Amino acid sequence: MFTKAKNIDAAFRHIRSFTLVMIIASITFCCFALFKSYELVQTAHSKVYILANGKVLDAYASERKENIPVEARDHVSTFHRFFFSLDPDDKVIQSNVVRALYLADASAKAQYENLKESGFYISIISGNISQQIQIDSVQISTDGYPYYFKCTASQRIIRATSIVTRRLVTEGYLRSVARSDNNPHGFLIERWTTLENKDVNIQNR
Repeated sequence: MFTKAKNIDAAFRHIRSFTLVMIIASITFCCFALFKSYELVQTAHSKVYILANGKVLDAYASERKENIPVEARDHVSTFHRFFFSLDPDDKVIQSNVVRALYLADASAKAQYENLKESGFYISIISGNISQQIQIDSVQISTDGYPYYFKCTASQRIIRATSIVTRRLVTEGYLRSVARSDNNPHGFLIERWTTLENKDVNIQNR
């Protein structure tokens, strides 16, 4: 009789231990499944599809700090293209300059006002001159904030009798601002100055 009681007690302990192990295993499996599900949802949220030229492309979202150098370079390039791309048409000039001034602070507006007062834009229109710019390089330093940049570019000034190539070097700082339709990168150029702007070649037409 005592032997049967001992066997029943041992069997109960075994069942209790087995049940406890199964409960722990179930909880562990549930936690793992929840973690993987959350991870899968996060991955799905960061993935979008882009339709380009009839093809579906995968794109992944990332934190802004990973893209700061790329976005900053494009912001600086875009500003310079708008500010320095000119044609002998007052509406084109105004449109480009207004779009450029959305990307910079009063330092850019001051340069625009100086050029305007000196008759630069009037001479562009009256002389049927076109000005084009090619960005050669944009250096961004993210070591400090605001971010320092240095832009090197080539200008082509197309006149009736000649084409002048100029070397342009500018510098300034980038401050983060809210993104908008007029400022999609969310940067604002501050303390923008021209370091060099000189002729390097003159070609007769």
